[in-house]
Amino acid sequence: MLQQDSNDDTEDVSLFDAEEETTDRRKKPKVRHPVASFFHLFFRISAIIVYLLSELFSSSFIACMVAIILLLSCDFWTVKNVTGRLMVGLRWWNHIDEDGKSHWVFESRKASSQESKTVSEAESRIFWLGLIVCPVLWVVFAFSALFSFKVKWLAVVIMGVVLQGANLYGYIRCKVGSKKNLASMATSYLGKQILRQHTGDDQSS
Repeated sequence: MLQQDSNDDTEDVSLFDAEEETTDRRKKPKVRHPVASFFHLFFRISAIIVYLLSELFSSSFIACMVAIILLLSCDFWTVKNVTGRLMVGLRWWNHIDEDGKSHWVFESRKASSQESKTVSEAESRIFWLGLIVCPVLWVVFAFSALFSFKVKWLAVVIMGVVLQGANLYGYIRCKVGSKKNLASMATSYLGKQILRQHTGDDQSS
């Protein structure tokens, strides 16, 4: 009887430890790169706020224009070089070869790599939400400035569309390109398997 009670005690302790482990896992933060996630949204949202509240911030059009362009430039560099790589494991860039030809490169991190385990669903949602919504807003601002005859703001709005649209296009190419690579690998693998089966049947016959 004493031995049975001691077994029961050990089982209770093990279950209690398992519950602690599960609660500890749940308490782990979902956002693994909070600084990158913050700056992924900070520059682009700040540029939109300055544009919408430009009359409250300053009466000078040039000061507001310079502030918006600086924020858009910082956002373009940060999203292209930092947040895309850390938050979703994607990267794109352009390089010129020895012949002077321009080449666009779109990369996606391999699923088997160690760094891919750091990508969380929360960061992925933050990344794609900010990447898609903000360019759409700049497109809306472009039509609004065009129809309201605000010609002086049109150049600023177009720059917002171009810079943030370029990042959106680049990362969509990275995402779609990775799926195409997986599809081509799958089709080539199936083709090899079918070819082996046919060659095996021919040799057996």
